[in-house]
Amino acid sequence: MDFEHKPVLFEECIENLDIKPDGVYVDGTLGGAGHSSAIYQKLGEKGMLIGLDQDGFALETSKKRLEDQNGKGSLIFANTNFVNIKSVCFENKIACVDGILLDLGVSSHQLDEAERGFSYNKDAPLDMRMDRRQKFTAETIVNEYSKEEIKKIIREFGEENWASRIAEFIVQRRDEKRIETTGELVEIIKAAIPSSARREGPHPAKRTFQALRIAVNDELGILSKAIEEGVNLLKPGGRFCIITFHSLEDRIVKNEFNKYINPCTCPSTFPVCVCGKKKLAESVHRKPIVPSVKELEENPRARSAKLRVLEKQ
Repeated sequence: MDFEHKPVLFEECIENLDIKPDGVYVDGTLGGAGHSSAIYQKLGEKGMLIGLDQDGFALETSKKRLEDQNGKGSLIFANTNFVNIKSVCFENKIACVDGILLDLGVSSHQLDEAERGFSYNKDAPLDMRMDRRQKFTAETIVNEYSKEEIKKIIREFGEENWASRIAEFIVQRRDEKRIETTGELVEIIKAAIPSSARREGPHPAKRTFQALRIAVNDELGILSKAIEEGVNLLKPGGRFCIITFHSLEDRIVKNEFNKYINPCTCPSTFPVCVCGKKKLAESVHRKPIVPSVKELEENPRARSAKLRVLEKQ
């Protein structure tokens, strides 16, 4: 199966990375190489692109696409999660980089590939692993976690108002038989949420599926660590671009970026800073960048995307 993925906020990302021909750039979520293809085209002979992806199929497909471009710069690929960005760079004797891009959305390919289990619109095994080498899946959570643990995951990671009732219905159903498919889970969620609450808003299973995907892949825990590693890798003037797709991710990015933009821990009542902590970065834009009306018309999956950009001092 081919890997097609329409990159979100494409022009905005390329512009804000401020790509230098001799720079070193990391795409921590290589996907279908949508963003990376444009980055690579802007590099000269001394430039370098490092592509990371924990999805082996995505990595191999994008590696071929980029190599077929016959670009001038060097290419390095690693089949790993972006949380390992620093170790990948050090293994390749790269001490610092000029730019980092993370696109945290599930790729169109992963959603469309039914057997991956990411989509609530297609019946498939309850999987949801970004990295198919790991054994832990959504099926493990649904069938082996306690009702309280399931409720916590759905409430905190999915911000689902009906988390308690959904968890209760899941436990009742699995007492009868193990829940093995996305279709079975969707039926349970629909039964748990009253019909009056299902008439408006997104698909009733959207928040629960989001929550399970985040839990399976430890997305939020990984994100905080990756931002710290990434900022440490950036050269002065280097840029960190992160695209998020829901409020939990965006909150983490905003808070982690703020640690470098405004690290002062002094009480607001103090007339001057006495903690001695110096700012290490600036926010390139006061507010996150969101898709244009034109992009939303062409790609509805971009509707919740936000781009935040940090520049290291």
